[in-house]
Amino acid sequence: MLDPIDTGIIFAYLALMIVIGLYASRRQNSVEDFFVAGGKLGTFSIACLWLAAWVGGATIVGGTAKVYEFGISGGWYITCMIIGCLSFGSLFAARVKRSGNEHQLLTYPDFIETRYDSRTRIVATVTTIIAYVGFSAGQLAAAAAILSSLLGWDYSSSLLLASSIIVLYTATGGFLAVAYTDYVQVTLLLVGVVIVGIPVAILNGGTFDALISQSPTGHFNPTNWGVPTMVALGFSLPMSFFVSMDNFTRMFAAKNEVIAKRGTLLAALFLVPLAVGTIWLGLTAAVLYPGAENSGDILSRLVMDIFPVGLKGLMLVGILAALMSTADICILTAAANGSRDIYQRYLDPDVAPKKLFRISMILAAIVGVASALMAWRMQDVVDILLIAFTINAAGLFVPTVAMVTGKSVNSSAAFWSIALSLVTVIAWYIASAMDVAAVFSFDPLWPGLLVSIVTFFGIS
Repeated sequence: MLDPIDTGIIFAYLALMIVIGLYASRRQNSVEDFFVAGGKLGTFSIACLWLAAWVGGATIVGGTAKVYEFGISGGWYITCMIIGCLSFGSLFAARVKRSGNEHQLLTYPDFIETRYDSRTRIVATVTTIIAYVGFSAGQLAAAAAILSSLLGWDYSSSLLLASSIIVLYTATGGFLAVAYTDYVQVTLLLVGVVIVGIPVAILNGGTFDALISQSPTGHFNPTNWGVPTMVALGFSLPMSFFVSMDNFTRMFAAKNEVIAKRGTLLAALFLVPLAVGTIWLGLTAAVLYPGAENSGDILSRLVMDIFPVGLKGLMLVGILAALMSTADICILTAAANGSRDIYQRYLDPDVAPKKLFRISMILAAIVGVASALMAWRMQDVVDILLIAFTINAAGLFVPTVAMVTGKSVNSSAAFWSIALSLVTVIAWYIASAMDVAAVFSFDPLWPGLLVSIVTFFGIS
């Protein structure tokens, strides 16, 4: 159990998130404020939003666990993030912002409909909602696992606490709350994992020499995680950068094209020390706790054992910040899909701004509940997130890249490539779970992506 000082630090942080959310709710004057912070954010704000959204449970908790299991190859997850961030920043950021200004866009399906038709928009919306409920669930599951380990509560109670706080400040404060809380959470994340985490690990047996000489065999093999898994992740994760709605939302929230690009590239730079910190902590745990049965809670165990009072609370708050800052934008993204891309687009085009604002808040709460239920049912963080990445990337990547790069295509090609890919991926997961045949042991990304490519270019 935690010392009262560390417990107090954690609850003070949770309370601060609620206060910030309520403060942000008072500063919102429009639906644009709720979804994209009025399109007025600067370079550092955009970088913080990138970092906070993508560095979540899989990166810190799951990433450390993978490094513990497989060594430096476990750092491939965050390396793929750096690749995706650099690629999106260099190729897409300015173009997306320019298109957002020209067409007054707020969401990714808004963007899709500028080149394709309304049915393509709706299938893109459905795909995005499914994926983002999965993204949110993965972060909530990780947050619940951490709180359960720290506070001695059962998983369900910890999940209820984490979900309630995240949903409260996200649903009330919208994108402004996400931006304000992310300033705090990115700072805590960098301080906890890098500035505090690495030195404490070194002082407790995690020196560079010890990591080299005492790590398990194969831990410095760059492909120890497994080439098939690393290749699949190397495609699906960077591809997700080009089709993840929250990435487009960040670009719409930037002041101008230059800031959109600079903020994205700055985020990639910030990811480097976090990659080092995650790998260092994972290898330290491998040296101190060889042969542990459950790698999922290895980071919590490391923090509880070697971090002193006060710094322990700060480190744990940094981990929670990583989880919560990703969950909030994912919940907001799915809520925006529901309110903007379904309700306003198809059910009530002339809806009053205040009514749409209320609907958005309600949908944020509903998405949060759905994500919590998925987290309660599945619990495995990385499995949940890999499903979400695959659903998001397999069908949306090709049509999105085609429209941004200016390729002449038709709406039928986009619609059927997204729809058939989504069906293929979901059916593949079901068949794999039922152990129908050996062929379904392959990652669903590949058949889903193949169907998307063949359909898109076949119809075009």
